[in-house]
Amino acid sequence: MSEPVAAAGYDLILKGGRVLDERNGINTVLDVAIRGGAIAATGENLSGQAAEIVDVGGAIVAPGLIDIHTHVYHKATSLSVDPGFIARRSATTTLVDAGSAGAGNYDGLRDYVIAHSPYRIFAFLNISFAGIFGFDKGLGVGEATLREMLPVERCVAKIEANRERIVGVKARIGGGETGKLGLGALELALEAAEQAGLPLMAHIGYAPPTYAEVVSMLRPGDILTHCYRPEPNSALGSDGKVFAAVRQARERGVLFDVAHGMGAFGYASAEGALGDGFPPDLISSDAHVVAVEGPGYDLLHTMSKLLNCGLALPDVIGMVTSRPALAIRRPELGHLGVGAPADITVLRQVDSDYVFKDVVGEARSAATLLQPVAVYLGGKAMEVARRPFEESYLLGAGRTVHAHGCGGDR
Repeated sequence: MSEPVAAAGYDLILKGGRVLDERNGINTVLDVAIRGGAIAATGENLSGQAAEIVDVGGAIVAPGLIDIHTHVYHKATSLSVDPGFIARRSATTTLVDAGSAGAGNYDGLRDYVIAHSPYRIFAFLNISFAGIFGFDKGLGVGEATLREMLPVERCVAKIEANRERIVGVKARIGGGETGKLGLGALELALEAAEQAGLPLMAHIGYAPPTYAEVVSMLRPGDILTHCYRPEPNSALGSDGKVFAAVRQARERGVLFDVAHGMGAFGYASAEGALGDGFPPDLISSDAHVVAVEGPGYDLLHTMSKLLNCGLALPDVIGMVTSRPALAIRRPELGHLGVGAPADITVLRQVDSDYVFKDVVGEARSAATLLQPVAVYLGGKAMEVARRPFEESYLLGAGRTVHAHGCGGDR
């Protein structure tokens, strides 16, 4: 709970929702007040004049959701989706593009996508000069197979010129992405990240190199994305336990991100890791042209999937708000403290008979789904889109989703 900023009134008060704000240790029913695009106060029964009061009783009020792994260099790269489409559907306020662009084409992402989107968009810059250029349905050409394609100095120079939006370096490591270059691509990416003083996000694909070899090279604050990828090359040994190298990486501060995508979430890996006491640090969607058609769909669907795997709701919310904000070094985001940008996502938890599938077709029944109610970006109400792939599985009153209506919270 925070003390209000002294002033005559508020632009908006969201009343009576369950506020989940990991950064500020809040998990209780409170009001949230907004003024001038920022959080003005949180507290019980906030009084004072407000231009608008919205009853969100029974709903979850969270900081604006942050999807730390997306691909939104729309129409310029074959794998990318429209950032507005995916943000509206998944109730997100901040999207982080995970290496769609490299130094050779980042300016287009900046000038033609980021500059024209109302949503907050940041980017990990691909160590490959061309970014991810050969990814589509039925097509996969690795961008990091040749050392000549990975000029460290060009990557660092582009970061230095664009620090307001570039939050780190991205490298896709493994299989066809790196070919014979293998760990050499990771070495170059780490060199660029070290020179720029930023984190590295490392994709883990098929071996070689192995999962253990990749995480063993990562530094505190670096991110291993696709942490629950299925076999082959998962985080689990033949004994079903998490590899020692993976645990050691976490102990020194490496972060582990779900990044569901079209091929990177297996129930055997996720359930094995969770059963061995190894939850993710971050939840993201890896939204791209194939993944948005399922089984990953988007961030909200992936959150629901992890919730049904046994993660607690406050942890799930923290993994898509405070933790990714800190991971990309944007501490002003991901919380509802006074003075923070009024990025807010309002959700409800609805009973469901949905049957989830992982990327290899393994199925699990779901008891609950998270559904969007409202989104505010800098205090401005944003559009919330329908989720037709889930609607018919919502039970009871949950079948109808209204932009400003709130259902029961489990």
